[in-house]
Amino acid sequence: MTEQINNGAEQAPERGDRKSRRGYVVSDKMDKTVVVQLQDNVKHALYGKVMRRSSKVKAHDEQNAAGVGDLVLIAETRPLSASKRWRIVEIIEKAK
Repeated sequence: MTEQINNGAEQAPERGDRKSRRGYVVSDKMDKTVVVQLQDNVKHALYGKVMRRSSKVKAHDEQNAAGVGDLVLIAETRPLSASKRWRIVEIIEKAK
């Protein structure tokens, strides 16, 4: 039975890996918020056909830099509002 001596300094619990996704901005009409459409290819369990599923999430954009059609990388974060749980990490490609 060995115990670690902590010397009064408590270690912070390790933070889990956060999800990150790539998607296209479909709306930028809100202030500091964009709507990002995420697409996922899913294989049907019985028939094997590959289906394209999409979902929309709201992401925080502090500088209002992203515009409609931009490819962005978003990461999961703490709840920022009632519907916002993602933030923009980087703009991968600007719309043409």
